[in-house]
Amino acid sequence: MTTYIMIIVTCALINNVVLIQFLGICSFLGVSQQMKASVSLGMAVTLVTTVSSAVAWALYTLILVPLGLEYMKTIVFILVIAALVQCVEMFLKKTSPAIYKALGIYLPLITTNCAVLGVALTNVQDEYNLLQSVLAGLGTGLGYTLAIVLLAGIRSRIDESDLPKPLRGAPVVLLSAALMSIAFMGFSGLGR
Repeated sequence: MTTYIMIIVTCALINNVVLIQFLGICSFLGVSQQMKASVSLGMAVTLVTTVSSAVAWALYTLILVPLGLEYMKTIVFILVIAALVQCVEMFLKKTSPAIYKALGIYLPLITTNCAVLGVALTNVQDEYNLLQSVLAGLGTGLGYTLAIVLLAGIRSRIDESDLPKPLRGAPVVLLSAALMSIAFMGFSGLGR
C-alpha cells in the first residue's frame, strides 16, 4: 500500500511532469490565465493520463510484447491518447460549452502533450504493472493540475499588482514558473 501511495506522491510532487521534467509547458503557460480553465484542463489531463496509462499498459503487455512489436509502442500510445482526447473533447462540448470554449486549442493539444505520452512511456520503461501504471498516470495528472492551478493563482495576483512595464506579461509568467520549478525541486532533496 505504501508503495502505491509513493508512486502517486512521486509523480505529483517529486517528479512533477511540468515543473521538474518540463513536459507539457505549452498548455501550462497558455491556459493558466484563468483559474476555471486551468482546473478544467488539469482534470482533463488527469483523466487522459490515468486512462491512457491503463490502456497503454494493456496494449503493450498483452499485444505488442507477445507479438514482438515493442518498437511500435510510441505510435500505439499516441493513437490511444488521441482517441481518449477526442472522447473528452466531445464530452466537454456537449456538457460544458463554456469550458470547452475557454480551453480552446489547448484541449486538442493534449493529444500532442508530451507529458501524457511521457507517462505512458515511463510506465513501460519502469516496468510497472497495471495498478502501478494507473497510479503513475493519476499522480502525473494530479501533479500537472497542481502546477497549472498554482500558476493560475499566481497570475491572478500578478494581474492585480503594479509591475514595471518590461516585466509585464510573459516575462513575469516565466519568472513565476521558474521559481515554482525551483520550489518543487526541494521535494526531491536537491536543496540540501
